[in-house]
Amino acid sequence: MNIPDQPSEFTILLVDDRPENLISLEEMLAQEGRIFIKASSGNEALRQVLKNDRIGLIMLDVQMPGMNGFEVAQILKSNPKTRDISIIFVTALSKEDQYVLEGFREGAVDYLQKPLNIDITKAKVNVFEKIHFYQRNLENTVTELDRINKQLERFVYTISHDLKSPLTGMIAILSLLEMRQEEGAFIQEEAIEYMVLAKSAAYYMSTMIDDLLAYSQKSVDQQTVESVDTKELTHQIVRLLFPPPHIQIQISESMPTLKTRRLKLQQVFQNLISNAVKYSDKTSGLIEIGCEDKGDSIEFFVKDNGPGISDNDQAVIFNLFRRGRAESTLQESSTGVGLNILKMLVEEQGGTVRIDSRLGQGSTFYFEWMK
Repeated sequence: MNIPDQPSEFTILLVDDRPENLISLEEMLAQEGRIFIKASSGNEALRQVLKNDRIGLIMLDVQMPGMNGFEVAQILKSNPKTRDISIIFVTALSKEDQYVLEGFREGAVDYLQKPLNIDITKAKVNVFEKIHFYQRNLENTVTELDRINKQLERFVYTISHDLKSPLTGMIAILSLLEMRQEEGAFIQEEAIEYMVLAKSAAYYMSTMIDDLLAYSQKSVDQQTVESVDTKELTHQIVRLLFPPPHIQIQISESMPTLKTRRLKLQQVFQNLISNAVKYSDKTSGLIEIGCEDKGDSIEFFVKDNGPGISDNDQAVIFNLFRRGRAESTLQESSTGVGLNILKMLVEEQGGTVRIDSRLGQGSTFYFEWMK
């Protein structure tokens, strides 16, 4: 897990109405990596905190004209943006419990009595500096874990989406065989052909599961780069999608062989081709798959003569949980997640994705894949 680099500076706000006390505190606490901001009143201290979100500790004098330290602390602790900043009260007031307790009630995390003991003051500030960076590390770890969890959610969706097509085909084949047997129209040659298709789909699923398991156990840098014949890859995807007889799929003869991560390219093609089949609304459906060499990249396309996508839908179709208005001819639900994942997969490889579509005339999805 890669945690973002931590800032090396620790910012301390010194608040005291006497300039000589501010100078003394800074000299006492100065060391490499520390930044000091000074305020000579409660109001100025609040302004400094609100415009600087890097403050990790406030050394706050209690006795100040106008707004005292207790009042400053009360305001800071009532604001969600500033309530977690550590505050050490610095005071010449009596050491009686009532003053100490009031400071803690208003949000102090520690108390220092004037005149300051240099060693104790340094030690306490060192402790709060360490706590500050521990908290930052924890916050960044939580953020990173949240990002990883979102990736895992997308990964789980991708697995289910990619495995669904060959599984659906296998179910259709077995159902057809069962129907043929019940009708008494069982033909051995036809049954053998169907069983070969079912076996191919099962083998394809097994290989995909192995690839997905390997993918899940490796970082991006560790994932295998291999030679991928995109013509063979797309033919395999089409064969195991079991498109209905009225849909013709044409694959260009000039499809290239690339050195790339096979699984990700397979996921992109499978998503686009299966969508083109699923949303076909013509009695004679046509899907064309091809490419154009762009030098450092190949721009692939999947073109269909389906219902098309409106301009408004085109503007948001790659957003998470957004989908076009075309209804599936297979009455299959669509979550609107697939195209968002497709976009991220393409962009992870340094490419882009775009669409050209007209209502009633079909759609062409283009995606750029780096060589």
